[in-house]
Amino acid sequence: MWLGACVSTIGTFVQQFAQSWLVYDLTKDPFYLGLDLFLGQLPIMLFSLVGGVFADRLDRKRLLLYSQYIQMFCAFVLTVLFATHAVRVWHILTLSFVVGFGQSFGGPAYSALLPTLVEPEDLANAISMNSIQFNLARIIGPTLGGLAYTVFGATWCFALNGISYLAVIISLIVIKVKFVAPKTQTSVLKSMKEGIRFIRDREGLTPLVVLAFCTTLFGFSLTGFLPVIVRTIFHRGPGTYELLLVLSGAGSICGALMVAAMEKLKGQGRLAVLALFALGLTTAGFAVCKWLPVSCVLIFVAGAAVMASASLMLSLVQLIIADSMRGRVMSVYNLAFRAGMPLGALILGKLIPILGVSASLASFGLSLVGVAGYFLIVMEKVPTFQRHIKSRV
Repeated sequence: MWLGACVSTIGTFVQQFAQSWLVYDLTKDPFYLGLDLFLGQLPIMLFSLVGGVFADRLDRKRLLLYSQYIQMFCAFVLTVLFATHAVRVWHILTLSFVVGFGQSFGGPAYSALLPTLVEPEDLANAISMNSIQFNLARIIGPTLGGLAYTVFGATWCFALNGISYLAVIISLIVIKVKFVAPKTQTSVLKSMKEGIRFIRDREGLTPLVVLAFCTTLFGFSLTGFLPVIVRTIFHRGPGTYELLLVLSGAGSICGALMVAAMEKLKGQGRLAVLALFALGLTTAGFAVCKWLPVSCVLIFVAGAAVMASASLMLSLVQLIIADSMRGRVMSVYNLAFRAGMPLGALILGKLIPILGVSASLASFGLSLVGVAGYFLIVMEKVPTFQRHIKSRV
C-alpha cells in the first residue's frame, strides 16, 4: 500500500507542477491559482461527510478503487486536451473539481483503512511513514515534473500522472483488509450526526479539529503561490520554482522522521502547537525575504514544521477514535483540514493584488503565530484540552 500510494502521489505532484505553472501562464492572474486550488477542494467540503459515512458502511477498498478510477480518467482527459492544443483554463478548473469529488470519497476511506493495516502500537509510525511517502513524492514529483515539462512538454506531465494511478490500483487489489463493514439500516444523515456528536463528546477532539483547520488556512498556501513569488520577487523561471518545491518536500520528510523518532514521547499535543508557531514565523520570514539562499533555508524549515504538526495531530486523532466511527470522524477531521486550503488560497488570491505577495503571505504567517499562541496560553486553562495537549492521548 505504501509503495502504491507513493508512486501515485509522485504522479500527482508531476501534474501539479505543470498545472500550477500553466494556469498562471495562461491567465497571468494569481486569483486563478487560488481558484484552481479552491475548486479542487470544494467537493471535499461538500461531500466529505457523506464519504465518511460510506467508509463506515461500505467496502473501504472498493470505495478507494472507484476514487482512483475517477482521478485517473481526469488525468488522461487533460493529456488529450494538451496534446490536441484544445485546453482552456475552464477545462483545468472543471477537472480539478471532478478530481476533488473523487477524493471526497477516497480520502475518508483511505484514512479509515490505514489504521486497520497495522497493530495499534504501530499506528504512530504508520502515520509517519505515510507522511514520509507523501513528502518523498513532493521531492521526486516536482523534479520529474520539471524534467518532463522541459524535455517533453506539459502533455507528458499529465500522462505520467494518469499512468501512476495503476500502481495504487494494483496495490489495493493485492492487499487484504481486516475491516468488515457492519450492516445497518441507519440513514446517512443520522450516521453523519452520530459522527459529529462523537467528536463533540470525546474530550480533545474538537480542539484538534479546530487546529487542523487553522493549520491549512494559514500555513498551507505558501507552496500554492510559489509561482507568483518566483516570478515577482526573484524574477526567475521554472528551475527556481522546482528548487523551492523540492526543498519544501525535503523539510517535510525531516519533520515526519522526527515525529517517527519521538513517537514514545509525551507532550505531543504541545509539540504540535509549537511546530505551528514555528511554521507561522518561517512563513512570515519567507514572505519578506528577497535573498534566495535564505529563502531556501526558510522554506525547508517551514516544510519540516508543517509536516511535524500535521503528523502529530493526526496521530492523536487516530488514537482517540474507535474503528466503528473512524470513517465518519476522519471525514470531519479531513474536512476541517482540507477546507482551510481552498479558503486560504482564495483569500490570498484576492489579497495579493491589493497588498502585494510579501505583505499578504506575511499576514498569514503572523495569523498562524497568533493561533498557536492562543492554544498554548489560553487553551491550556481549559481542563479538557489541557489533558490532551500535555499527553499522547
